[in-house]
Amino acid sequence: MLKKGFFAKLKDGLSKTRDSFNSKLDNVLSVFKKVDEELFEELEEALIMADVGVDTSLYIIGELRKKVKENKITETEQVKGAIEEIVAELLCKNDNTINTSTKPAVIMVIGVNGVGKTTSIGKLAARYMQGGKKVILGAADTFRAAAIDQLQIWADRSGVEIVKHQEGSDPASVVFDTIAAAKSRGSDIIILDTAGRLHNKKNLMDELAKISRIIERELPDSSVETLLVLDATTGQNAVNQAKLFSEAASISGLVLTKLDGSAKGGIVLAISHEQNIPVKLVGVGEGIDDLQDFAPADFAKALFE
Repeated sequence: MLKKGFFAKLKDGLSKTRDSFNSKLDNVLSVFKKVDEELFEELEEALIMADVGVDTSLYIIGELRKKVKENKITETEQVKGAIEEIVAELLCKNDNTINTSTKPAVIMVIGVNGVGKTTSIGKLAARYMQGGKKVILGAADTFRAAAIDQLQIWADRSGVEIVKHQEGSDPASVVFDTIAAAKSRGSDIIILDTAGRLHNKKNLMDELAKISRIIERELPDSSVETLLVLDATTGQNAVNQAKLFSEAASISGLVLTKLDGSAKGGIVLAISHEQNIPVKLVGVGEGIDDLQDFAPADFAKALFE
């Protein structure tokens, strides 16, 4: 029953994307009476217009050609189902789960201002707390005005502990103290709010490398996730951010926020395929429980139904 509730929420959250995505595909499919090369070309263009990205659209249509041939598809009504299958297969290629198998497990979260990074951390912390885990937050985004205060509000709201220093202090020292506190308090999960200043990639790389060295030294056997938070409403710009951050850090997964406010959810396909980074969490609403695990098959289903 709970699963159905989650799917319904995902489906509602994807309504703008689904309407945009389906209308573009349906407009093409309604015109054609047979499955031929001209149809493939029109569908390819429709996918590009639906924020799927050029490379990913080419890939999907390439796979569609194979499916049409293998399954002897001759009716245009069957084509949409074949595209849905391809989308689900594309999204299932990577591991979409967050690894929290060790005690403590470390989740490092990065992202530029305004994408919903702090909010995502707060919601994630609340969810782990509700699941009976002991969570501690590290306020290591020390250079952005009010970042520490925002995280404190979420810590209070979620009922989790927080380690923080003064604004402008060394992020690595915050991480060191957070790990020490986690060890002494028996925390299950450490969530680190780290910087995302892309305009100075060298500084970002140096800072994240320094933090990674501390985690490796202090918690050599812990699982470590590095999650990049992206705003779905920014469309292709989110794809570019994923590319740039991947050059600066080893990203293990993505958190895609504001899907409910966007018609550009097609970028999930572009990022998954082009950057080969799994989407691990999606935000489909304002509520504290609206940050969901990304379920590829459910996403594909909700995109087409």
